[in-house]
Amino acid sequence: MAGKQSAGILLHRDGPDGVEVLLGHMGGPFWAKKDAGAWSLPKGEYEPDELPEAAARREFAEELGLPVPDGELVELGTVKQSGGKTVTAWALRGDLDPSAVVPGTFELEWPPRSGRTQEFPEVDRVEWFPLDVAREKIVKAQAAFLDRLAGVV
Repeated sequence: MAGKQSAGILLHRDGPDGVEVLLGHMGGPFWAKKDAGAWSLPKGEYEPDELPEAAARREFAEELGLPVPDGELVELGTVKQSGGKTVTAWALRGDLDPSAVVPGTFELEWPPRSGRTQEFPEVDRVEWFPLDVAREKIVKAQAAFLDRLAGVV
């Protein structure tokens, strides 16, 4: 069976010190106290019959609760994360206010084996980061997208 497929959009803008990217801190109890390696571009899984670009747009809107800004998507290729998931990403020049984000949620049995299901935000905060800071924050495999972005902006 093929590994899980995920698609997302790396939103970027010109900041005071160069290019900035929008990352979301992964929600839920596993990530609550982590910072380095706990941030991701807005993304999500899709089924084999869905086009990755359509999934990237859908997941951006679902995770952030905001429409995808207008603009041309620039393909950044794929990476394979340590858990085996393949992520396909596009860069998009645009801007949005992180305080306007209304994150989607997911359900999880928590604490484990407690029989209680709790709802958690997909992302618990969203921030703009300069590329050098983003490299420290982002999930390790996704750092390749930052390098690829630097080559196209």
